[in-house]
Amino acid sequence: MGIARAQDEESERREFEDFRKTLVALAATERSKENDDFKGLMSSHIADLDFQQDKLVCVTSGVSFLGLALVNRLLLRGYSVRILVDNQEDVETLREMQVSGEMMMACNNKISVVMARQTEIQGLMEAFDGCRGVFHTSAFVDPSGISGYSKSMAEIEVKASENVMKACARTASVRNCVLTSSLLACIWRDSSQHDLPLLVNHDSWSNEALCMEKKLWFALGKLKAEKVAWKIAEEMSLKLTTICPGLITGPQFSHRNPTATIAYLKGAQEMYAKGLLATVDVIRLAEAHVAVFEAMNKTAFGRYICFDRIIERDEEAEKLASEIGIPPNRISGNSLEFIPTHFELSNKKLNNLMSRTIRNWYGQSQP
Repeated sequence: MGIARAQDEESERREFEDFRKTLVALAATERSKENDDFKGLMSSHIADLDFQQDKLVCVTSGVSFLGLALVNRLLLRGYSVRILVDNQEDVETLREMQVSGEMMMACNNKISVVMARQTEIQGLMEAFDGCRGVFHTSAFVDPSGISGYSKSMAEIEVKASENVMKACARTASVRNCVLTSSLLACIWRDSSQHDLPLLVNHDSWSNEALCMEKKLWFALGKLKAEKVAWKIAEEMSLKLTTICPGLITGPQFSHRNPTATIAYLKGAQEMYAKGLLATVDVIRLAEAHVAVFEAMNKTAFGRYICFDRIIERDEEAEKLASEIGIPPNRISGNSLEFIPTHFELSNKKLNNLMSRTIRNWYGQSQP
């Protein structure tokens, strides 16, 4: 028993240290990007009556790779952030980080932590109470740490999405919700259809039966979770947008986000062969979430595909494989086995919104 306890404590210590290093890396990247422009951005932001600094939003799975980056971006934009976690260990981790001063820009007074299980709607409603918006990052990890993203995890994700949407719709203070889906919910279509469009954009949906046939559980989970979210949003008049990112990359991404990284790459050879393997930096993705949220009362609507790089050459595939720590042929090998139909990915809808929003962030006039 003593040995097992010691091993558990050592494992927890390593996980906490990894988590702290990730936050520091993300914070350093943000600071290098912001530099002197940050003061101008914040002064412009304070003057914006629609987004005052006392606005409160909630981020689910706030200790996840994406959740962490999103919290930091929201703090930079002057929001107060309520981080939702589902276990006491995550609560203690975040408290230690606040005490140590490692949360970005010393914004400890703008961060609160609440524990609620995504299986319980009432608890979610209590967690969301007082928040004007909710970011459901849909970040799940393998409970056992060994089996990867399974079919059962897909069903858990769908149920969690359903519960979060219902809780949002039933919480009076919540005006808008942004759901993180996946590009995988768009690209796995039935290629046997003769009239299949070559353009893959926000109007494209993956085929559920095809995901089942290929055992693409991560794609299936994201697809069904997004569909149930849209169904509930329509039925309960919830204002919803969804963001469909490519493979999320960034500082230590394969180490901090291993379950989703490996699960995303199931079928990577086929995605690569068809021009559908895309990635997005976690900070860019966090920026997209905030930009879409802030535009929801103006022009933002529906789905948004988010990526900043398409893996098209063997050297790019080799670099990605090296970053993840897998053999290159897991991505680029055997690509000739697949039908050489090359599709076109489009994130034009998000790019247009982002260009307008960033100009506004920096106080630039629109044309």
